[in-house]
Amino acid sequence: MNRLIPSLAFVAAVTATTIAPLPAQAQGQVNVYTTREPKLIQPLFELFTKNTGIKVNAIFIEKGMAERVAAEGANSPADLMMAVDIGNVLDGVARGVTQPVKSEALASAIPANLRDKDGHWFALSLRARLFYVSNQRVKDKTLTYADLADPKWKGKVCIRSGNHPYNTALIAAYINHYGAAKTEDWLRGVKANLARKAAGGDREVARDILGGICDIGVANSYYVGLMRGGSNEDQKKWAAAINTIMPTFPGGGTHVNISGASVAKNAPNKANAIKLLEYLVSNEAQAAYAKVNYEYPVRPTAQVDPIIAALGTLKTDQIDLTVIAKNRKQASELVEKVGFDQ
Repeated sequence: MNRLIPSLAFVAAVTATTIAPLPAQAQGQVNVYTTREPKLIQPLFELFTKNTGIKVNAIFIEKGMAERVAAEGANSPADLMMAVDIGNVLDGVARGVTQPVKSEALASAIPANLRDKDGHWFALSLRARLFYVSNQRVKDKTLTYADLADPKWKGKVCIRSGNHPYNTALIAAYINHYGAAKTEDWLRGVKANLARKAAGGDREVARDILGGICDIGVANSYYVGLMRGGSNEDQKKWAAAINTIMPTFPGGGTHVNISGASVAKNAPNKANAIKLLEYLVSNEAQAAYAKVNYEYPVRPTAQVDPIIAALGTLKTDQIDLTVIAKNRKQASELVEKVGFDQ
């Protein structure tokens, strides 16, 4: 039975294995496959529909989006594929289920290192990989990623699993800047500095800093917004215990991971998919991204949420994100080699 997704509550309640397929073609509509939680993007879709009259039909696919589109083949109803993390974004390209898009609106809004040169994918928002530090015990104001292996932090570092995609991407970027041998040495140094096993999530880094378990940790910028701007009183206390530092690589750039999107190879509503993509990098939508998700906009002129703006100006590492994707396998191998999570 073919049916559209009628509500956000319904989208959030099901996964790709339980939802019926979307109709392949419909006038004035666009079908979006997304790994992003619906509540994080539905406000943007509603704004798009309000501005254009084009209805957005969203289907939440937790895992295996590119595989699903490939299996659906020429009959796939997918117009736009949205995902978090460059590895997931590029999975669709590798599987041949995306198509190139040429758009002056996209090219002018998105920096070159945050989009595919052939137009197969485009970054839509950014999360900076920061250091959380104790505002009571750490006086440092500037640090590099290399500094995390400094023996002065022995027994004071908290971080989630080295094999989590956020950290794998960071390690892959480190390989690009320093080479595999120096990255291995760095990982051994960070492991030697761990206050506890590499595990948990980014918010737990702030929790354990408050608890005195560690003084410094690695975590994403948007979690600061979620903790400080949310309703969870415990998490507000965690966030109140930390300052943030924008660590840098050579050249002064901070590592970022992205959410991004591609137009599907067999998109039945290609023109509407491109319109949605272009809208998502408009000043209005980028400001909405920042407000709803506490993420940095990719568009330099877009407004940043005040909580995130207070963390400091983000200067992104200029590494091509495709290089990070290529280095991820080697990054994971180094994590295993040094026993980082053990």
